[in-house]
Amino acid sequence: MNSIPTSTRARVTMNDVADMAGVSKASVSRFIGEDRQLLSEAIARRIEHAIETLDYRPNQMARGLKRGRTRLIGMLVADIRNPYSIAVMHGVETACRKHGYSLVVCNTDCDDEQERLHLAALRSYNIEGLIVNTLDRHLDELRQLHSELPMVLVDRKVDQLESDLVGLDNVATVRQALDHLQDAGYRDILMVTEPQDGTSSRIERVEAFAKGIAQRSGMRGQVCETGATLRDELRTFLDQRGHGPKALFTGNGVATLSTTRLLHDLGCQLFDDIGLIALDELDWYPLVGSGITSLAQPTHDIGVTAFECLLNRLRGDQEPVRLYDFPARLIVRGSTRDRS
Repeated sequence: MNSIPTSTRARVTMNDVADMAGVSKASVSRFIGEDRQLLSEAIARRIEHAIETLDYRPNQMARGLKRGRTRLIGMLVADIRNPYSIAVMHGVETACRKHGYSLVVCNTDCDDEQERLHLAALRSYNIEGLIVNTLDRHLDELRQLHSELPMVLVDRKVDQLESDLVGLDNVATVRQALDHLQDAGYRDILMVTEPQDGTSSRIERVEAFAKGIAQRSGMRGQVCETGATLRDELRTFLDQRGHGPKALFTGNGVATLSTTRLLHDLGCQLFDDIGLIALDELDWYPLVGSGITSLAQPTHDIGVTAFECLLNRLRGDQEPVRLYDFPARLIVRGSTRDRS
């Protein structure tokens, strides 16, 4: 028995296989490639035996580069800790695997320099296409890469980049949230969002919120952002009186987590003192108080659709860029009990 650990053995090469089989390196290359039919049955059997004996594993990356195909798809993510990013990424990876591609994920951590370095790395990996969920901090690099390969945007628009965009119908989703709160009798609404920071989806949601409040007689709305001042702004909102039942509308899962933690610290009775509706659906929402009402994004479908758009472009689709806006699904729980 060979007791040498695999990790310490010398790598078996194509030349080793050719020597054992008594054939040329070109014949081995044909056998593991797409030209096996050019070999005689006897030579093919000898090569197969040598490969099994030596436990030879072809370098798939090198083979892909030789053919101009790596079967690699890149994905640039702004914040891999965001539950939305993880869920969409799972959808992308599932679709990649189904079609024989592998996914290379780069997390910028919302850092401009990391984004620049990752873009350079992705180009060096010879990816065949790129899915982007980040800001346009390096527009020139993105545009240059887009001139070389197909690109699809997820959730966030990038100005001056003509690419398919897959994401949530933000305007309709905010309208759905306000309709639900209004029907439940809430009249004083505070929207909590992560800093807008040029993120198109956050900006769209805030603008839709302001417009929706203005269109609803008897409702009042305010907007604040997560960060150092959120605790004080929540306390001020809780202490305000005279405009009717209060509710919070959180713009994504990160904002929901920050908000519920601070409400607990402030001694707020969830959800007697205040209502809450959250954009995004996370596993822990049913566990908080009587459960958090949510607007669930079809994150898996968004990820799958992003890859399918990219695949169509890889196959030669030259149609004008498309916008895929998915609806949210309202899940009603105790955090928005009827106050009317």
